[in-house]
Amino acid sequence: MDLRKYLCLGALAAGLAAAPAAADTITLKLSHFVPTTIGLSTEFMIPWTERITRCTGGAVAFEVHPAGSALGHIDKQYDQARAGVVDVAFGHIAFPRGRFPRSSIIELPFMAQSANAGSFALYGVAEEYLRPEYQGVKILGMMTHNPGGIHTNRRITDLAEMKGLRIRTQNAATSAILSHFGADPVNLPPGEQYEALQKGTLDGSATDWTNLREYKLHEVIRHHLEAPVFVGGFFFVMNQKSYDNLPEAARACIDQNAGAALVATFGPLWASWQADSRAIAMQRDPDAILTATPDQIAAWRDALEPVAQALLAEVKARGVENADEIRAAMQALAAAHP
Repeated sequence: MDLRKYLCLGALAAGLAAAPAAADTITLKLSHFVPTTIGLSTEFMIPWTERITRCTGGAVAFEVHPAGSALGHIDKQYDQARAGVVDVAFGHIAFPRGRFPRSSIIELPFMAQSANAGSFALYGVAEEYLRPEYQGVKILGMMTHNPGGIHTNRRITDLAEMKGLRIRTQNAATSAILSHFGADPVNLPPGEQYEALQKGTLDGSATDWTNLREYKLHEVIRHHLEAPVFVGGFFFVMNQKSYDNLPEAARACIDQNAGAALVATFGPLWASWQADSRAIAMQRDPDAILTATPDQIAAWRDALEPVAQALLAEVKARGVENADEIRAAMQALAAAHP
């Protein structure tokens, strides 16, 4: 045999022997409902998968299915994870409507004054109070965004001035808030807002600042009332069997990147995204941003307590008899975190 051919074959054989077999890598499916370009993907989920892969020395890899993919529907994230269609999922507790009544208590008016407080409040009660809503999955983390505002194409200085406006809403609580002040709530996934605002079928959006940056809503919205009335909640879960079937070392890597340690990263992320988005609006027109006064906030808090009680009554009617206890526990945890 030609010496060069012999050496090449020998090198190839040695390389194959040194490379890990494909079966040695466990590939987990992660699904979510957001575009790959926004911070929840680029600064949270993708870095999270990379940390797990590094921690396991490459023994665990991920196949990510975002918005727009067959597994990226916002309504299906929990069901996919519970059924084992995917191994890990990130979802919104308001989609589909009514699926997570216990979790939705965090979305009542004035439950949290920051993403950090809301995230710890939601995650902190998960095992004790929310577990019936997350059967078959391991809760890796839970979060809320920062308190939202009302972003419109007509200048408003008070929530009462929303009367007659068609405002995008993300959950039942925000819908009730909008209705209380005379607005017409329109339930839409976040990715559908831009076109509706552009066409004029929406007059505005009840959302946090980050949503404007991530979905380019600055291009189709002109006025902003910072009204810290509501937050939206999210879950990050893993199929329990998928977790249990991992090697012990891989489970340890998941554990190191889950729970309170993971939740502690959410507040700073949302704060950074909010600052960037608000800066864009400031650069476009500083006079277009109005911040609610303490007197306004106090008046809204009083006005919306009956709305909160009505929403709690709906939760109780769905069999959650300890809804008041859950609310109080969330409020205590939110107050304990900045």
